[in-house]
Amino acid sequence: MSSNTVKPRRIAMTAGAQRALDAASRLFYERGIHAVGVDLIAAEAGVTKKTLYDRFGSKEQIVVEYLAARDERWRAFMVGQLESVQDPADRILAVFDASRTWAREKSPRGCGMVNARAEISDPSHPAYAIITGQKKWMLALFTDLARGIGNNRGEGRSGDRHGAARLGGILMLLHEGALVTHGLGILEDPFAHARQEVERLVGAGA
Repeated sequence: MSSNTVKPRRIAMTAGAQRALDAASRLFYERGIHAVGVDLIAAEAGVTKKTLYDRFGSKEQIVVEYLAARDERWRAFMVGQLESVQDPADRILAVFDASRTWAREKSPRGCGMVNARAEISDPSHPAYAIITGQKKWMLALFTDLARGIGNNRGEGRSGDRHGAARLGGILMLLHEGALVTHGLGILEDPFAHARQEVERLVGAGA
């Protein structure tokens, strides 16, 4: 349990470290974490292998920085997309709209966290908490947005707690299903399909 909640160590980024991280991030996402070695990262970044270890200490730490930076960008993007939306039901739809945009522009090979989780199954790995942390954050976001719908309907915070948790879980399943299906490329525009189901659930989009 604690391995999922303790924040992993981060390093201060120099210009050289950032250049190496940029190369590693591209390679990890395109080819997979296990398939990319430190030699390849160093070559792509134009630095020596020694420099890479001096900056990061280990490949494990490069993976941590890759996933943590991606997670930070994702959360900032999502928060920014929701800022101008006020209606509780429309805010839920906005999450799916934002994810659709992100998936098309930044995740052609599917969710980076889902892909990383397929390779990192050990809870003691320092990057594991980042992966699960993002998904827990998304579940909390959906649950909070679902609670907003209950309050908007006059159901009250305490009385709506279980209903919000249930709806939040359903929204999470639809969202993650769309993410994975997008990565597999077996259904055209899975986010549009998921969004239609969400509209029926929350009574929005009319």
